[in-house]
Amino acid sequence: MDMLWSGWGDPAKAAPLPDAIIGLLRDLLGVTTRPSGPATLDAIDVPPSPLTDGARAVLAGALAAEDALRDDAESRIRHTRGKSTPDLLRIRAGEVADVPAAVVLPGSHDEVVAVLRACAEHGLSAVPFGGGTSVVGGLAPETKRPFVALDLRRLDRLVAIDEVSRTATLEPGLRGPRVEALLNDKGWTLGHFPQSFEWASVGGFAAARSSGQASAGYGRFDEMVLALTLATPEGTLGTGRAPRSAAGPDLRQLVLGSEGALGVITAVTVRIRPLPRRRVYEGWRFSSFEAGTAALRRLAQDGPRPTVLRLSDETETFVGLAQPDAIGASDAPPSGGCVAVAGYEGTEIETATSRAAAREVLLAAGGEYIGEEPGDRWAHGRYNAPYLRDALLDAGAFAETLETAAFWSALPRLYADVREALTTALTEAGTPPLVMCHVSHVYENGASLYFTVVSAQGEDPVAHWEPAKRAANDAILAAGGTISHHHGVGTDHRDWYVREIGPLGARILQAVKAEVDPSGVLNPGVLVPVR
Repeated sequence: MDMLWSGWGDPAKAAPLPDAIIGLLRDLLGVTTRPSGPATLDAIDVPPSPLTDGARAVLAGALAAEDALRDDAESRIRHTRGKSTPDLLRIRAGEVADVPAAVVLPGSHDEVVAVLRACAEHGLSAVPFGGGTSVVGGLAPETKRPFVALDLRRLDRLVAIDEVSRTATLEPGLRGPRVEALLNDKGWTLGHFPQSFEWASVGGFAAARSSGQASAGYGRFDEMVLALTLATPEGTLGTGRAPRSAAGPDLRQLVLGSEGALGVITAVTVRIRPLPRRRVYEGWRFSSFEAGTAALRRLAQDGPRPTVLRLSDETETFVGLAQPDAIGASDAPPSGGCVAVAGYEGTEIETATSRAAAREVLLAAGGEYIGEEPGDRWAHGRYNAPYLRDALLDAGAFAETLETAAFWSALPRLYADVREALTTALTEAGTPPLVMCHVSHVYENGASLYFTVVSAQGEDPVAHWEPAKRAANDAILAAGGTISHHHGVGTDHRDWYVREIGPLGARILQAVKAEVDPSGVLNPGVLVPVR
């Protein structure tokens, strides 16, 4: 199934906003419903493909399947940009000026290499396309050349499982649910469950350094990767002969997070874990975000660390976004304070022991146990927030997210400054916002903050968001945060990423790109600044 071209996911799962939320949007933010919905797919005027006959012939010759080169309007529209709110607003308005010239669907590593070489030969760019879930401009190259969307869905095999070493080798086109189904059938789990889980791909997980909602227990995706294969216009790079090595710098870490700018990941070997026998999630309430954050830090640093650990601030708790399925429901937890969710996975004994020990820590830190229902609600609705964003857009509201991370000592200032930057910029634009936040991932030394912003759309919603996004990015760097914890860099964060790594860091990346991609084929303008 293809993702909804003008929104998120499966259209059958979309649901309108509850009346209570529509009223809140109207009364609190001045949101008024817009009279027209998205353009229809067949009404979008797509320009003819700029592919020359020579380029088309060489690309088709690089692909084994007869239908692996597509330049029909629908295929090209469905591969235009990603799923950020500005992306969706533009595609809903029928804006397709940056539509790909064609979509190619290779079926093997060798075909990927051949496609990249064909692009180099004919002056084309190539944008790797996994699940299409980027929210940072990762699928919106900055190039004047025609480009092809390199759709990896046909590289979708579980290549091997090594049960002795507890590893699995996966191709990049596998989506999250399919990975879990293949592994679960053999008694294993990857344990990687980002919010984009239902649609994002293994290649995307690696290319964007994805972090799943159970990262406190299973780790980030980049921590799971033990080996990988990279296709470039200059050939193949293979990394990872052992779980750890002292044989020079680890080139795996150069490829992880490279967002298709240095090559196309065609296989990853990851560590796997036994399928848990028991999963249980529970809710806790704290008097303030500060108190809840302190409790999470105690667990992250001194243990026991739950598999899932997250905390919503007062505003997010009040609105009910901590439990997407409870928004507007009469049985939602009473307002006040902050809701945290803790989850435990493993054997019956492991789960019970960890849960009991964590409970002592949370009680000592001032937490109030509020039962399993809030945790169950979160688990049931954990992938629903993007659908909620679509419903907000339909109702005339603007909704967007951004995230960052910092050391624990820097977290309070980071939280305050980003909220202030967003509130000030959007208020000055005439659309005062509701800014919500939660601690999404925890580590011994720090944590990630995930912000959700809702406001009226204004006359030009994309234009009104851009200064707010810039202000938030500036505030993140000034407060000591990283420009992205798990969404990635793309084109949206690239200039701030350059500031974060410094001029020398940028030149190092440019030098690597010049070696593996001398013609500038791969995802131009994404991650690596153009010289």
